[in-house]
Amino acid sequence: PLDSFGIWMIGPALLKYGSEALKQQHLPPIVRGEIRWCQGYSEPGAGSDLAGLQTRAIDHGDHYIVNGQKIWTSYANKADWCFCLVRTDPDAKKQLGISLVLFDMATPGVETRPIKLISGASPFCETFLTDVRVEKSQLVGEENKGWTYAKYLLTHEREMISGMGRTASGDKALWELVADATGMDADGRLDDPMLRTDVARWDLDAMAFALTSERINAEAKAGQGVGAASAMLKYYGTELNKRRYELAIAAEGADAMVWEGQAHKGGALPRAWLRTKANSIEGGTTEVQLNIISKNILGLG
Repeated sequence: PLDSFGIWMIGPALLKYGSEALKQQHLPPIVRGEIRWCQGYSEPGAGSDLAGLQTRAIDHGDHYIVNGQKIWTSYANKADWCFCLVRTDPDAKKQLGISLVLFDMATPGVETRPIKLISGASPFCETFLTDVRVEKSQLVGEENKGWTYAKYLLTHEREMISGMGRTASGDKALWELVADATGMDADGRLDDPMLRTDVARWDLDAMAFALTSERINAEAKAGQGVGAASAMLKYYGTELNKRRYELAIAAEGADAMVWEGQAHKGGALPRAWLRTKANSIEGGTTEVQLNIISKNILGLG
């Protein structure tokens, strides 16, 4: 329960921008692992151009009535609450008329439909909002300032996604996965010299990435924030994760094509490999991240 969007995303945003009442209401159950959140950002017509979102929140005095559709809502069918971007001023410029609101997923008018992915799993959903009542007490910060909060929240999301580039605790190192598949030579080295070279290159890149991540985290703890560096972490972390699974697939050879059966854990490897293709889309596409890096880090305008 603690491995959640509450800890990674909405929690930090509430700490920075939420009212004291919102903090008292939501932060304790988040840190206790009692509540699961989902993210209502992307829409069928607002992906990379997120500021083009059309989900409307109409002012009804002490509450809003929300209508619209969100898509790629991770685990919406299992979530308790949603943090959602809505358009509260349709006449303002795109980024200026957006607000960030919170609502209970059990609220009447909220409907979710899982989307089956090429990997066979369904972690994403379509989310339909029909006359959903959202109390104004669940507005984060100020009305029509949601774009500022959304960007801040995205820096935490991208940093979280970048963690895919590092081997998780308990997972085998890449060279161990390859060794299991191809074996070792008499000198204790990976049998396949080409794979050995590629794995060594991956290990070096992963080490450099880990050191860069530590530096950026140290700067953040010192009060410098993460900012545009989150785009760099997200881009490189997702590329590392994709390369890791490409090499694992290459090591397995024909066995990597097995989709079902106990001998190959139900096709876990090819399914995971397919899932990595979404890493360069979710949380902002690779193209968007490279634009942010070029403008805000390299100063290319």
